[in-house]
Amino acid sequence: MKGLSDRSIKEDWVEMDNGGLRPIPPGLVPKIPPGVVPGFQDIPPEVMPEIQRPSIPLLPKPPAMRKPPSKRGPPVLQKRGNVSDWQVKDGEEEIVKRDEDGGKEAKTVISWRGAMIEAEQGTELQSTAHGKEGTVADAEKAASLKPVTVKAVDRVEAVREAFRHAWKGYKAFAWGHDELKPISKTHGEWFGLGLTLIDALDTMWILGLKDEFAEARKWVETELSFSKNVDVNLFESTIRILGGLLSTYHLTGDTLFLDKAKDIGFRLMPAFKTPSKIPYSDVNIGKGTAHPPRWTTDSTVAEVTSIQLEFRELSRLTQDPQYQNAVEEVTRQVHRLEGKRDGLVPMFINTNSGKFTRRGAFTLGARADSYYEYLLKQWLQGGKKETELLEDYLQAIEGVRKNLLRQTSPSKLTFVGELSNGHLNPKMDHLVCFLPGTLALGAHNGLPADHMDLALQLMETCHQMYAQMETGLSPEIAHFNLQSSNGRDIDVKPADRHNLLRPETVESLFYMYRFTKDSKYRDWGWDILQSFNKYTRVPSGGYTSIGNVRDPVNPAPRDKMESFFLGETLKYLFLLFSDDSELISLDKYIFNTEAHPLPIWPSTS
Repeated sequence: MKGLSDRSIKEDWVEMDNGGLRPIPPGLVPKIPPGVVPGFQDIPPEVMPEIQRPSIPLLPKPPAMRKPPSKRGPPVLQKRGNVSDWQVKDGEEEIVKRDEDGGKEAKTVISWRGAMIEAEQGTELQSTAHGKEGTVADAEKAASLKPVTVKAVDRVEAVREAFRHAWKGYKAFAWGHDELKPISKTHGEWFGLGLTLIDALDTMWILGLKDEFAEARKWVETELSFSKNVDVNLFESTIRILGGLLSTYHLTGDTLFLDKAKDIGFRLMPAFKTPSKIPYSDVNIGKGTAHPPRWTTDSTVAEVTSIQLEFRELSRLTQDPQYQNAVEEVTRQVHRLEGKRDGLVPMFINTNSGKFTRRGAFTLGARADSYYEYLLKQWLQGGKKETELLEDYLQAIEGVRKNLLRQTSPSKLTFVGELSNGHLNPKMDHLVCFLPGTLALGAHNGLPADHMDLALQLMETCHQMYAQMETGLSPEIAHFNLQSSNGRDIDVKPADRHNLLRPETVESLFYMYRFTKDSKYRDWGWDILQSFNKYTRVPSGGYTSIGNVRDPVNPAPRDKMESFFLGETLKYLFLLFSDDSELISLDKYIFNTEAHPLPIWPSTS
């Protein structure tokens, strides 16, 4: 929605001592008439998300509610299943709330899923997954119930509220640790470096969450130390920690973050001390040693080719060329390597020989995905001067068209499959949903218009990976039917049914909305946020990965909130819903593969 501007209370924010902070003001949020939407859990009424009636009722339905026909996926068994202890204890309770005006009692049933409410009073008639309206009778009934009008500014505020809820859990149960385990109310550790906190720094700044940012900054200043005897993954530490610190430095101008970025960047450099100069996967940042994984001398191609944006920027800021030299040597070697297929690269590269290994497989999913993304983004970062990067990117996109693109039956959804020894496997990782946004970014910067045509088609497919699931959330991997026997375009194998709160689809929705201004992309993102609230929100704070997107009754929560949910998913949702297109302008910044914005270098011509 383009309509409602949120600039009307800008003056109020200017008075804050924000040290240069330019968030989007929260806007004038329309008041919800008393009694139309009874409050629930900890979400204040002014940021109440749109309410979607669930396709499968969890609890007895109040008589005034009517379920609209579901367009999401096939019919599902109307079973209740067992309700686990954490759901009952934290979530399912009856609240009796008095109407502010008349003192009448309105009963609301609140589910553990956070945003799933069944109210005795009517709520707004919802569109289906495919955007078609309900029946005329439904429409007339809804009109008589005075629906709440939901405007774009509500969505911006709903993302802020979701972040605060996630942060509440992290602060209470995992402060200073890598990841929150929201159901068991404890933490998980990977590197022991406060990954979630560092990943979320620039998100808090962009969302204008001053208090949360200030307490996180204090932790970075007083507690964050990289002099630890710990092995870290070069790629993950670069995109999350180095990228997050560099981005936060650029947004805030606070040299604390640049100093920390220099520290971690220097400590990661031993990874490049290999016979081939292709870096090892793991570095001990305390000892200054590096090694491959225990089981192989290979690194994954995506990991060694998706650290360039960050190390190049570190050299620019420090005027120390060692970082840029190290990563550009990798780029040069991969550029001239044999074993590609029409610009597509295999998934593994050997750190001793510097050559591709296990050459038969080609994918745009895990282990190769961000290689393609960083070809385009390095070309943009450097001012469109490095033509070899552009040539490799253009050749790869043509390789995708020639080797990997197919259409489903019956709906003719375009998808990117995987090639294995000449055989096409019609499967696509959710990770591949970065591609529509990347294609659109290239087209915006003068690359062929048919890149945008492909972006539009793939964006629809990624949307359907959500819309055709019973929870409205995408699986980790989808299999596509080339000759459909069951009327479905998408099948999901039992081992692939999990959802990790990943960002790639909302990332692409952000790019597509920025470049087309088509409001359907905002609506699709809003559907995803509501599904996160329904099926992954934990009442005591935080959101959890789930094990089964096909089961809305028991989505099998996994008790883990990945750092990228705060670093990427909520950031991209916020930027998607924001009306301020100058907030992280795509003509001034490129996002690294962990959604940390880095500046496009000023022209020196």
